[in-house]
Amino acid sequence: MEQAISRLLDDQINKEFYSAYLYLDMASFYQAKGMDGFANWFEVQAKEEQDHALLIYRYLQNNGQAVVLQPIAKPDHASASLADPLRASLEHERYITSRIDALYGAAQAAGDYRTLQFLDWFVKEQGEEEKNAADLITKMELFGSDARGLYLLNGEMKARVYAAPSLVL
Repeated sequence: MEQAISRLLDDQINKEFYSAYLYLDMASFYQAKGMDGFANWFEVQAKEEQDHALLIYRYLQNNGQAVVLQPIAKPDHASASLADPLRASLEHERYITSRIDALYGAAQAAGDYRTLQFLDWFVKEQGEEEKNAADLITKMELFGSDARGLYLLNGEMKARVYAAPSLVL
C-alpha cells in the first residue's frame, strides 16, 4: 500500500471519529429538548461511526501500516430548531461520501485493488447513510409540526437499536 493511501485512510479514521462526536453532540441537543428517541437515534449513529473508524484502523493494521491518530475536532454545529440537526447530518453525510469517493479515486489511481475492495463496503454504506438522513428530514417535514406526529416519530426513533457492521476484514 502506498504511503499516500495509508495517510488518506488515517485521515478518514479521524473523520469517522469526528462524525461520532458530531452525532453525540446532536444526541445531547435532543436529550436536552426531551426528545429521547431522537437522542437514541443519534447515539446509535455515533456508535456506527466509531465502528467505521475502527474498521479502517484494523484494515491498516492488517496490511502492515502504522496508524497515525490525529486530534479530533470539537463539533461546531449549533441548532436552533428540532430539524437543524437532521439537516446538518445529511450535509455531513454528503461530505463523508465525498471523502470516501476521493479515497476510492486515489486507490484506483494507485492500482490498490485490495483497498478498492475494502472501500466498496463504505461506498454502499454511505448511500444508506445519506438515504437515512434524507428520510428523517422528510418525516420531520411531514409530521414534525404536529405534536402527536412528533411524539410518534420520536417513538419510532427510540426503537432504533445498534447493530455491528457486517464487513469482514
